[in-house]
Amino acid sequence: MLFAAMLAGFAAGFISALGLGGGGVLVMFLTIFMGFGQLKAQGINLLFFVPVGFFALIWHFRRALVSLRLAVPAVCGGFAGATVGSVLATWLGSNVTGKIFGAMLAVLGFWELLRPSTAQKKKR
Repeated sequence: MLFAAMLAGFAAGFISALGLGGGGVLVMFLTIFMGFGQLKAQGINLLFFVPVGFFALIWHFRRALVSLRLAVPAVCGGFAGATVGSVLATWLGSNVTGKIFGAMLAVLGFWELLRPSTAQKKKR
């Protein structure tokens, strides 16, 4: 199980560094395979994201891929959203937040399946 946890951590870190939402991978691994409740998995994911985000930010910043003009308002909004989301998740409980998380993944999955690819958009 240790190898599976390391593999899930690697995959989540890799996907997170690409900016593709690796937290979804980690939360699903923790809830499905490790038996953690949704809120505990979300908390572990948030702790996991701090060093991953820090190193990814340094990497992207050194390559001039970060626009501070856009990043500062996004960070402020992110802090506000994280605060409200944390309070709301605690109030709703693991059962409801797990269902919301699953519904969000399903909607985003269908969205990705149905929307045209970049290659199809260029043909237009």
